[in-house]
Amino acid sequence: MHIKPVRTEDDYREALRRMEMLMDAEAGTPEGDQLEVLATLVEAYERKAYPMDIPDPVETIKFHMERSGMTPKDLKPMIGNLNRVYEVLNHTRPLTLSMIRKLHSGLGIPAESLIKASVHA
Repeated sequence: MHIKPVRTEDDYREALRRMEMLMDAEAGTPEGDQLEVLATLVEAYERKAYPMDIPDPVETIKFHMERSGMTPKDLKPMIGNLNRVYEVLNHTRPLTLSMIRKLHSGLGIPAESLIKASVHA
């Protein structure tokens, strides 16, 4: 078994090709061990080469609203009066800790998605 670090896109593609050939390997076999090691290397490369950023809190709220069929009026219990809701949705007012807590408990939005600093226009 010859395995090398995954440092470049070419290394990455080669590791993925090899993993595809080993997909039916049973755990505990040499091929299964090779698949497991390759998966670890590929995962580490993907974390470094393709980092996933936490989305903007307002975009997270808007996504949740769209998915749930909510309107800005539905956010009033968590954010405040409708004017304040629109200010938050337009990035002109940041979320407060109280709003974050209420959005998290009321809508189930992960707190870490709401805590990231908003980008104000």
